Amino acid sequence: MKTFNSRTRIKRTWRRVILALLIVMALVVGGALFAARRVYVQNLRPVDSASHREVVVAIGSGSSLDQIAQNLQTSKVIRAAWAFKQYVRSQRIASALKAGTYRFTTNQDVASIATDLVKGKVAVDLFTILPGQRLDQIRQAFIDGGYPASEVDAALNPDNYKNHPALVGKPAGTSLEGYLYPDSFQKTADTRAVTIITASLDELASFLSPDLKAKFAAEGLSVHQAITLASVVEREVSSQDDRSIAAQVFFKRIKDGIRLQSDVTVLYGQAINGKDTKYVDTSYDTPYNTFLHDGLPVGPISNVTVSGLKAVANPAATDYVYFVAGDGDDYGKTYFSRTLAEHKAAVAAHCKSCSQQ
Repeated sequence: MKTFNSRTRIKRTWRRVILALLIVMALVVGGALFAARRVYVQNLRPVDSASHREVVVAIGSGSSLDQIAQNLQTSKVIRAAWAFKQYVRSQRIASALKAGTYRFTTNQDVASIATDLVKGKVAVDLFTILPGQRLDQIRQAFIDGGYPASEVDAALNPDNYKNHPALVGKPAGTSLEGYLYPDSFQKTADTRAVTIITASLDELASFLSPDLKAKFAAEGLSVHQAITLASVVEREVSSQDDRSIAAQVFFKRIKDGIRLQSDVTVLYGQAINGKDTKYVDTSYDTPYNTFLHDGLPVGPISNVTVSGLKAVANPAATDYVYFVAGDGDDYGKTYFSRTLAEHKAAVAAHCKSCSQQ
């Protein structure tokens, strides 16, 4: 009988211990969830409730949720990109966010900002040159903005800006491709296209500092070549850190006599010749096809930002030879490799739609 009572007491003791542990675990988990929820709600609040400072943000066509969230955080109109993404996903509105130029205020909360993006509440008194745009796309943006095609074509004539400091290194006879700095510009009914283009060139010139030019020269590049490489880097990679590594990859390939093999250069050649750009045709021969031609393409493939320029001026101290941008769940991520075998494995794992390089 004593043995039975002893065993019963032991079982009861263990039950109490286990119950106590479960209660403690529940309290810990509950506390953690409460704390996480509190942090999340805090990060949905305005950046500055007491201020009404306006911030202009350009959301490019085709931007992913990650890119939109990072853009908003960098522009300091939201507290945290992760909280914005979680809110958008919880509301199931990610696919409804619209591209365009927006004027937000620092006293808007995440819900208000997301609503503006869903409604497409763009600023109508601004003209925006988006980043990563070809010259023909910028031309179309002017026309879509109400400018006559004849005025736009006249304004895009490089001869209008012969002595502009941004164009000092541009080869004679070439277009303004790559040289129109992306930003939003104030406009009225009387603002001419040439005025906006001049302002865009002024911005590029402000970023092409003597220090940056010296770094380009140290890498063996002219300013035009640097802008060309920056345009490729920007079209390939979205984050600043990855852009510096991508620049390193391209520099190493050039040094080692390996072709750049950049899909975006092929797509540019297809686009300007009116070919379908849904698929990369590496056999389509243009001066921009870096699968078929050595070195850099003959010129920029889009406009550039200071991010791309700095990446080219300050390539990472790594020794990668390959990289691939992910698609699907890996969209927006870049995977770097040192060997062809590693690269092929990364392509197979992260980019089902990519061409084998």
